[in-house]
Amino acid sequence: MATDQNKFQAIISHCKEYGFIFPSSEIYDGLSAVYDYGQYGSELKKNIKDYWWKSMTQLHENIVGIDAAIFMHPTTWKASGHVDNFSDPMIDNKDSKKRYRVDHLLEAHAETLAPAEGEALLAQMDELLKENDFEGLKKLIEDNKIKCQVSGTVNWTDVRQFNLMFSTQVGSVAEDASEIYLRPETAQGIFVNFLNVQKTGRMKIPFGIAQIGKAFRNEIVARQFIFRMREFEQMEMQFFIRPGTQKEWYEKWKEERMKWHLSLGVDPAKYHFKDHIKLAHYADAAVDIEYEFPIGFKEVEGIHSRTDFDLKQHQEYSRKKLQYFDTEINQNYIPYVIETSIGVDRMFLLTMCNAYEEQDLSTADKQDSRVVLKFPAKLAPIKLAILPLTKKDGLPEVARELMDTCKQHFHCYYEEKDSIGKRYRRQDAIGTPFCVTIDHQTKEDNTVTIRHRDSMEQERVPLEKVKEMVLLEINR
Repeated sequence: MATDQNKFQAIISHCKEYGFIFPSSEIYDGLSAVYDYGQYGSELKKNIKDYWWKSMTQLHENIVGIDAAIFMHPTTWKASGHVDNFSDPMIDNKDSKKRYRVDHLLEAHAETLAPAEGEALLAQMDELLKENDFEGLKKLIEDNKIKCQVSGTVNWTDVRQFNLMFSTQVGSVAEDASEIYLRPETAQGIFVNFLNVQKTGRMKIPFGIAQIGKAFRNEIVARQFIFRMREFEQMEMQFFIRPGTQKEWYEKWKEERMKWHLSLGVDPAKYHFKDHIKLAHYADAAVDIEYEFPIGFKEVEGIHSRTDFDLKQHQEYSRKKLQYFDTEINQNYIPYVIETSIGVDRMFLLTMCNAYEEQDLSTADKQDSRVVLKFPAKLAPIKLAILPLTKKDGLPEVARELMDTCKQHFHCYYEEKDSIGKRYRRQDAIGTPFCVTIDHQTKEDNTVTIRHRDSMEQERVPLEKVKEMVLLEINR
């Protein structure tokens, strides 16, 4: 598994330097595994969410969206299995008292080994996890002499389960407060609203319910920047189908979701499907879409055939019927579900990694280089930078007019300061696909210079064509 830690570190630094991502509460030395999205990061993140939402709801007549609350009745999580089953094998170092997720510890060690050795170690780990063989997992850690990062010792406790849900209290008086959970996934908000949506939307099976929302997991070793965090965002869609048709729909959604990823211009060789070795308690099939990050192939999206587990569980615990009457076959049944679930933050990181490029532009005469983010125009935080060549001679006035014309349609940026070359470089670094320079010739013939980010080519176009050119590229 090839990794490029230097590139990964460069991307992390770039995110901070150019206003994409900041460590949360940084003035108080930050909070482990929690991040804030800056001015360009929040735009990019919103554009990713909008693109997903449009592709799921607007482009599918039989999929609708909801926005369920983060707080849910605590029995929800009993029914879903999270209270009893949402736990991971953990191990503590007796000297440092630091706790680790077993799979993270072994994965990190595998990355230090030769590719074949690392894969063999992970295959052993997968087999032991599948069998819930905690003694075997501890022996694997000890046999590989895996040390604690803090104490540097191999003095480990036994492996045991640790629940990953955050809990809190609802109620104004401590004695009367009820314990509830911060949701560890957004899916359950969809399941408990299945009948509400089906009846009010007069939905016929097959149909889907989509949602974007925050979820929370008490990850013990949150790592790899925003790849694994305690507070993150999911884009999930639950597709309700007739029992017995799940295999065909599972394959269809695998294909659909891969098409969506490739529609963003990513090299297909950067993606692959990875079937789950150990299935979740609710699934009869599951696969991850993995992308080749600089830190290796990692999961970005999961597609799961969840059977009728969730609705059946909620029907049992709530004692409310969660069934559908299918007029085509004159039958009542609990629908089966195919789930597509993608991490917004992981998709953000994928988009950054895929776009980031360091280019050497040196010539025989001079040294030159640039860092450019080659975002698809539809995702770029800023679509157009408007740059008057000077602050005088009426050029800013013309630039402001163009700004007023365009800003209703897409996000623009206006800048007068520094040389035009420096301004271009700054826009390259935040991924702006087009820069327009207003110069003295503009006053004569109403044309401007438009510069294309990826090729750095410049062309002279009529001022009134600028908006149309940018819109064309955004909507491609």
